Amino acid sequence: MSEIEGIRILQVSIHGLIRGSDLELGRNADTGGQTSYVVDLTSELGDCDGVARCVLLTRLIRDPEFSDDYARASEKLGAHAGILRAECGPDGYIRKEELYPHLDGFARNAILLLEAEGFRPDVVHGHYADGAYVAEKLAGHYSVPWLYTGHSMGRNKREVLLGSGVDPAELEQRYNLTHRIGIEENALRSADLVLASTRYEIETGYEGYDASGEANYRVVPPGIDLERFHPYYYDSDPGFNRPQEQIQAAGRMRDEISRFLTYPDKPLILAISRPDQRKNIDGLVTAYGRDRELQAVANLAVFAGVRRDIETMDDNEREVLTDLLLLMDRYDLYGLLALPKKHEPETDIPELYRMAAHSRGVFINPALVENFGITIIEAAACGLPVIATDFGGPVDIIANCDNGLLVDAKDEEAIRAALLRMLTDRDLWQRSSENGVAGVRKHYSWSNHCAIYPELLH
Repeated sequence: MSEIEGIRILQVSIHGLIRGSDLELGRNADTGGQTSYVVDLTSELGDCDGVARCVLLTRLIRDPEFSDDYARASEKLGAHAGILRAECGPDGYIRKEELYPHLDGFARNAILLLEAEGFRPDVVHGHYADGAYVAEKLAGHYSVPWLYTGHSMGRNKREVLLGSGVDPAELEQRYNLTHRIGIEENALRSADLVLASTRYEIETGYEGYDASGEANYRVVPPGIDLERFHPYYYDSDPGFNRPQEQIQAAGRMRDEISRFLTYPDKPLILAISRPDQRKNIDGLVTAYGRDRELQAVANLAVFAGVRRDIETMDDNEREVLTDLLLLMDRYDLYGLLALPKKHEPETDIPELYRMAAHSRGVFINPALVENFGITIIEAAACGLPVIATDFGGPVDIIANCDNGLLVDAKDEEAIRAALLRMLTDRDLWQRSSENGVAGVRKHYSWSNHCAIYPELLH
């Protein structure tokens, strides 16, 4: 390999639904921000100087319930980036906890696929536990260095769910956490570099592992697409050529939210997350439902993934969504709370942030634990102030950007007080909005990611 040719990077992210556009974020517990992150990372790296090609390796899915896109063996993401899909166990979609017995077969299939494509990586980057397991095997096969990014950690998940009252036997049966944690321990020991989005993520996630002291850490925050997540005030600038699809998405989301609300022009409290117990959406709705003053000041819109029929969803998602509907009824939030069933993540989510900012509203991430919080920097880039959990990556984001307030997500009174303060203090709102736009551009770009791969080869 010569310097002119550049390096060849292989990203490994196996579970969920991964394609180059129109990502089905929130369709289930495995289709969160990680899927968007790895697609964006692969695409951005492909455009970096010194990178010959970047490939994202994922699972091939043949399932009549899902798009044919996931059954395509390859997909282009740009001139120097693309997706390759290898078979992994059964044809149909299965959740990540059921993939572990099939990962050795996936690694073998991946090697055959990579050879057929004529792609030999110079470095491999594994995401999450399943991706780490396969990345280590592929790196060994090609005798190249490998990187590990955990995204979320099994020990944290176990502690949080046990603390919320989940039965230990049920927890182990559903999530296979002992096996997952074993993979994570090994990844910390064997990866050439462990990438974290924040220092806090290392201290509260990785350092809970026996192998934490053996890992070689590097803090490299992710970036976001600043064209998609542009500030809300660009929309009223005559010199800004706003794409037609953004205009259509904004109108569609206004209509979708307004049909739930009696007074849709009030400021909007916006929450966007997967329907997962750890996201604490029920805690947010409870806090809002118990505060008449907050209800008078603002509406609440919760986008908890995409759903068709709650009864057909996995247990965790079904329970969360059922609880939200019951809370709406318990606190009589009809006309105040919007719980839309669907949205198009690629186009609609940026418009939701901007819509809330135009209304002088606020974005809230009330998760019990959040490794990073990509939605927080997305909201910030759009000029929308945030309220975020003080447990995890948001601590670093707020410290860097000074674009909102941190709260104890288990404290309903703290959530209510922070929301009211941000919604009623105009100077705080304006300062947080402006700081967010500037802070994201300063601290959260893709350039740092592009630099770490060549370092490993020298």
